[in-house]
Amino acid sequence: MAQAMEYVISVEAAGTLDGLLRERVKRTPHAVAYRDFNTKHGNWRDYTWAQIDHQVARWQAALIRDGLKAGDRVAVMLRNSPEWVIFDQAALGLGLVVVPLYTQDRPDNVAYILNDSGCTVLLFGTQAQWKTFSEVRGQLGGLVRILTVEPLDSAAGVPDDPRLSDIDHWLPEAGGETQHVARDPDALATIVYTSGTTGRPKGVMLSHMNILSNAYAGLQRLTVRSDDSFLSFLPLSHTFERTCGYYLTIMCGATVAYSRGIPQLAEDLGVIRPTLLISVPRIYERIWGTIRAKLDEGPPMRKKLFMTAVDVGYARFEHAQGRGPWKASFLLWPLLNKLVASKVLARLGGRMRAAMSGGAALPPEISRVFIGLGLPVLQGYGLTETSPIACANSPEDNLPASVGTALAGIQVRIGENNALLIKGPNVMMGYWNNEPATRVMIQPDGWLNSGDTARIDETGHVFITGRIKEIIVLSNGEKLPPVDMENAILRDPLFEQVMILGEGKPYLSVIVVPNVEHWNKLSAEKGWKGNDSSMLASEAVEQELKARVSAQMKEFPGYAQVRRVTVSLEPWSVENGLLTPTLKLKRPKVMEKFNAEVDRMYAGH
Repeated sequence: MAQAMEYVISVEAAGTLDGLLRERVKRTPHAVAYRDFNTKHGNWRDYTWAQIDHQVARWQAALIRDGLKAGDRVAVMLRNSPEWVIFDQAALGLGLVVVPLYTQDRPDNVAYILNDSGCTVLLFGTQAQWKTFSEVRGQLGGLVRILTVEPLDSAAGVPDDPRLSDIDHWLPEAGGETQHVARDPDALATIVYTSGTTGRPKGVMLSHMNILSNAYAGLQRLTVRSDDSFLSFLPLSHTFERTCGYYLTIMCGATVAYSRGIPQLAEDLGVIRPTLLISVPRIYERIWGTIRAKLDEGPPMRKKLFMTAVDVGYARFEHAQGRGPWKASFLLWPLLNKLVASKVLARLGGRMRAAMSGGAALPPEISRVFIGLGLPVLQGYGLTETSPIACANSPEDNLPASVGTALAGIQVRIGENNALLIKGPNVMMGYWNNEPATRVMIQPDGWLNSGDTARIDETGHVFITGRIKEIIVLSNGEKLPPVDMENAILRDPLFEQVMILGEGKPYLSVIVVPNVEHWNKLSAEKGWKGNDSSMLASEAVEQELKARVSAQMKEFPGYAQVRRVTVSLEPWSVENGLLTPTLKLKRPKVMEKFNAEVDRMYAGH
């Protein structure tokens, strides 16, 4: 066990997710729970646990007045904020089922989720969000209440809808005592819709016990103290952030500050100075990309000094983990730390003692940089269907190439076709209104098929080796992992987004979206008109990009050669339907959009 757990609220003491907050308010009512930026006054505000509890009671009184009863579904489509937590806790305490929505999701997808789950209440952040739903409002007849956190402005052209109100007018002045109707740990707490890369999303049903047990197991893997500070920017609609950056922090009494957003992330890191960070690989990739660009533009000696610091630091890490020898170069670390490592980590606030990465595979070279600089990056693995963490590394046993070992109480094993199977109290109740999909995912004996292929070494460390369905089979029968190849290509800073294709074809092709800054620089060097459509399709551009792609794919077999390249300057996003809300690639949609280009790349073959 990573820590003394006496100050942590146990699963039994909490009982339910709302019971978790009730216990926290009892134990440390006046400690700071959350920090949020007040845009009106331009300052950060602190909220104590008691203040949050008081607001929960007000929201509960309003929900009861609207006729909500246990079992009803309510949806939240907010940015990370104290209001997100208050709404969630108010609903859970009344036995309601919370359906989180991504703020950037498309209106048609949101309408589907609201209807499939049968939600009766929808909480928005702003009236501007509601206005974007103009084309699907006819599909939202099941809603009885639509709320905005931002005050409504009649001059802004908000549609006249008797269901629409802002919380200032909806909430009563006081709410009395906080209610805790739900006392069954196995009761349904939330339906989280997985952003499927194909087809409609499925509603993952998670119980109070699913999530509570997972948060508690996480605290046994990584020490989190009541004086720790988190900076929250991964959406709370993402189960990784919700379990680890919300319920887990209540469990141990840590403080959470809500970032203003990715554009202000660097500034917020400097102000909040978090001690722990939860993120997906893309954020670490962006930070490293910024550092690398500055190194490339600076004098060669600076880059050499930086890489020396990383090399020595990583060797020290391997030695501390018992996997490498002591080296004389370690004597240089105090100087390298002063000149390089401490300056880089100062940009992350200077207090960070661990960073957690999940949601996708973190490229080894990126984790190596941060670990080498002295920041333990702990990769884990899980799914929404497992609440979400199944495996994770710990500071004392950190094997970056792996996703760690199974958390306490969770079992993992390798099944048919090398599929990673998971069993434990964190495994979902099933899919909402979709028993056939549930039977496919969970075997009669309780083992859940993750859909990922893996291997487990003799120490219990799990290594994800691929995705069962994401395998390209060329016309010659050769099988290739597209995600691994795409990650390799993305090591070149020129490429921002990549999709490999070749299913049933004689060779591989790739569609790429370049990084704007690097693309403009390359175009200037080559004398290209970088935004000209005919130039984008020219042989000169294709040959240059093909060479750069090939340079990153040398570790793959000879038949894994990319022979054709298509470049697109329009980024793939949630808004244009090419990414899921969790930023996973919708391969069929990309294929559909670039149908003509795909035909061109395979013309005559």
